[in-house]
Amino acid sequence: MSSSIRVVFFDAADTLFHVHGSVAEIYLRHAVEFGFPQKPDSLTAIKQAFSRAFREAPPPVFAAVDPARIKQSERLWWFDVVHHVFYRVGMFERFDEFFDQVFRVFEDHRSWRLFPETASTLTRLKARGLELGIISNFDSRLFPVMRGLGIADVFDTVTISSLAQAAKPAPQIFQVALEQHAVDPEEALHIGDSLRDDVEGARKAGLHAVLLDRDGRPYGVGVRAIKSLEELFPLLDWVEE
Repeated sequence: MSSSIRVVFFDAADTLFHVHGSVAEIYLRHAVEFGFPQKPDSLTAIKQAFSRAFREAPPPVFAAVDPARIKQSERLWWFDVVHHVFYRVGMFERFDEFFDQVFRVFEDHRSWRLFPETASTLTRLKARGLELGIISNFDSRLFPVMRGLGIADVFDTVTISSLAQAAKPAPQIFQVALEQHAVDPEEALHIGDSLRDDVEGARKAGLHAVLLDRDGRPYGVGVRAIKSLEELFPLLDWVEE
């Protein structure tokens, strides 16, 4: 184990904050406004279709480097995902108008909620003299969301896939983040809710990794898991021993 952790990285969505309600609920509510014919099983169907579309989507990595082109690429990526959702559950005439609205909804911080312990955890980590960073496959809407939720200023760096031109679990996105802090991989700890993207990805890049699983499911030997960000502190002390 490393003798000193200098940087703690976090995934963003479902680690530090979560959607207020659910993605499927938001899609359905706004789709109905634009003429989607709701059925008794629509919510379940949208939830299942979104899981499949998101899982099957290509990594959110684009050749564009100009900020405006990057944002356009991000929007087109999400258009394809949402289009695939409603292609499976029922397309409707005003889909494009619906997508314009729902894309903006997820840029609004009011669509998100911090987990109860997020703010205090970040404050305590900063008080220990640790640098903090985000490593996320979220798109550039993350920046206004973080500002609105009041956590933007506590982070020293934010590394997202569309700007890093690499997406978790690829080691390149972790390397980009490390370079911004000028630290070696063994001096960094990454926390996230995805075993594949956050734990396996970080480990392949040489970082320490902790899985955040708020449901407390059992995992195999060698997976360090916590149910709350507050549980990070005794684990961090152990990592630094």
